[in-house]
Amino acid sequence: MNFESVLHQARAEGRDLLNEVEAKQLLSQAGVPVVETLLATTADQAKRLAGEIGYPVVVKVVSADISHKSDVGGVKVGLANAEAVGEAYEAILANSRQAVPDAVITGVAVQGMAVEGTEIIVGMVRDPQFGPVMMFGLGGIFVELLKDVSFRVLPLTERDAQQMVNDIKGRAILDGVRGQTAVDKAAICKLILNVGVFIEQHPEIQELDMNPVFVYADGAVAVDARIVLSQA
Repeated sequence: MNFESVLHQARAEGRDLLNEVEAKQLLSQAGVPVVETLLATTADQAKRLAGEIGYPVVVKVVSADISHKSDVGGVKVGLANAEAVGEAYEAILANSRQAVPDAVITGVAVQGMAVEGTEIIVGMVRDPQFGPVMMFGLGGIFVELLKDVSFRVLPLTERDAQQMVNDIKGRAILDGVRGQTAVDKAAICKLILNVGVFIEQHPEIQELDMNPVFVYADGAVAVDARIVLSQA
C-alpha cells in the first residue's frame, strides 16, 4: 500500500475520508509510530488477524458513515481470545447496522491494545490563507474540555516542534507534575516533524488528526488516526 494507490482507490469510490486502517498504514510508512491495525471483513479473518497481532486486541467498526464508533456500540476492547473476537465482530456489525441503518460498513479494524500513557493530539488543517497548519495539544477528553493547543505553519524546524510542545498551558503534565513520570518530549517532536514532512509530500491531504497518541517515558504511539482528502 502506498499513498498513490490509496488515493486512487478513495477517489474511485467517491470517498474524501480514508479509513483508520489506511490512515495508520500510510502514517507508519512515513515514520510515525502507530498501533498495528488490520482490516477484517469476516469473523474468521478477524480471529486470524488478532492471533497474528497478539492478544489483547481492540476491534472497531470501519465505516465512513460512523464518526463516533463508541456511541453506536462499534468498539470492543480488551479481547483476550479468538472466541471473544468472533463475538465482538458480530456484535459490532449488529450494533452499527441498528444505530445507522444506511451506513456502508467496510469491515472491522483489529488492532493491538496499547498500554495507556499520557494522551496528546497531533493534527493538521489546511488553512485557505496560510496553507497547512500543524496543531499539538493534550489529547483525549482534554482537547475538548481545555482546548489547550498550539499551532505552527508548515514547514517545521526542530525548534518549531519544540516550541509547539512547550507552548501549551498543560506542559507541566508532560514534565511530570506531582511526582508523575515525565514523558518523552523528544519522541513527540520527532512525531510532529515526521507528520509535517508527510503532509508536505501529499498536498491532497486536507485534514489529519491523531487522537489519542499515547506518550510514555520512552517513546510514543498513535492509537487512532484520521485523514481527510481535499475534494479536488
